[in-house]
Amino acid sequence: MSAGTTRRGALLALGAALLAACGKGDPQARLEAAAKALQAAIEARHTGDAMDLLDEHFQGSGNLDRDGTRRLLTATFLRYQNIRVMAMSSSHRVDPQTPTLGVSEAQVLVTGAQGLVPERAEPYKVRLEWRLVGGDWKLSDLRWE
Repeated sequence: MSAGTTRRGALLALGAALLAACGKGDPQARLEAAAKALQAAIEARHTGDAMDLLDEHFQGSGNLDRDGTRRLLTATFLRYQNIRVMAMSSSHRVDPQTPTLGVSEAQVLVTGAQGLVPERAEPYKVRLEWRLVGGDWKLSDLRWE
């Protein structure tokens, strides 16, 4: 391995560590990162990664709980090879009165496809309520219409 490659790797590692350290002190940035991580997990069709972001007492529209969410994600991922979640607009805020609570709201378009052309495209208005648990934002409630 050349000195340039080693130096570049060290700089990348340092940059990643600095970014991670900056995010640890900013609940707002961590909330936004949690919402993006959920979107990425869904698009990557990683049920486990999505479930890791759910609070142990998670509830969703239609009395959906953690087990129901796992089944819904698994069925959706089996049906659609390609899933996209496009946020048309979004906002994230930490409750100033209770800084362990956060809310994300978005207008999203969700598409599902077996190949390149989406077979299904659905617009949704979503509201995600988060709880700060052990330094990590966990999704506690999800409502959509």
